[in-house]
Amino acid sequence: MMTLPRSSVSSALPKTSSNPAPKGLALFKPLAAPRGLTAELVARLTADITSGKLAPGSRLPTEQEMIAATGVSRTVVREAVAALRADRLVVTRQGVGAFVADNVRRPFRIDFDQLSSLGEVLDVMELRTALEIEAAGLAADRARPDDVRKITACFDAIDEAIRRGDPAVDQDFAFHCAIAEATANPQFKRFLEYLGRFVIPRQTVWGKTAPVLSRTHLNTFQKEHRQILQAIRAGAVTKARAAMRGHLVNSRKRHEKLARMAGLRDDPARS
Repeated sequence: MMTLPRSSVSSALPKTSSNPAPKGLALFKPLAAPRGLTAELVARLTADITSGKLAPGSRLPTEQEMIAATGVSRTVVREAVAALRADRLVVTRQGVGAFVADNVRRPFRIDFDQLSSLGEVLDVMELRTALEIEAAGLAADRARPDDVRKITACFDAIDEAIRRGDPAVDQDFAFHCAIAEATANPQFKRFLEYLGRFVIPRQTVWGKTAPVLSRTHLNTFQKEHRQILQAIRAGAVTKARAAMRGHLVNSRKRHEKLARMAGLRDDPARS
């Protein structure tokens, strides 16, 4: 393995500052559940970095300072710094600490989970709708026989899951990922995978309190999936887009209705 000269390694790192962290950072406030503590700490540090409160080259507060200020564990702090490093917002130096990287820019991130509000989930569904309508059209235009077979296998897996009384969340997500893959543009699938399986609203809107959807509800989802599949098989671009739009818009409306019936408005779903 080639090793760089010490001088090369040093030049690759931002110039560091020993000045203390400025006062008024969003970081220096206690963190409180219910949101994931690591995600919240990452959000605060990101805000301080991208707003310029923590300037390029400046050292992040030490682990001990962050623990004292926020009340979180050392593990949470280390996970947060690792996430910032992955986003290229900070660089770390062995035995010295973490420093704000040069030329930082705000990373794109959508943070939501089973504690997110209904409104947040539906916002992501709307974003997903725009993406998947185009993905369905491109899949109809570009899908190879192997792609169609994979989409069909995912469709059949949903059928099987429904027959055994499973809500088919994983199978549903796999079906949509297979369509994204059939676009022949890897960015579609990467973005859908970035959103994750929680884009399936019957999982995200409700969390562990999800009502048991009837076979009728699940069969309705599957009927819409069939229309999408048939359009892609036929290479019907316009029909594929329309079928995907209908499926996702209807899904949104169904879950808004279920939420109203259950008295769940825009409050976070409880686990």
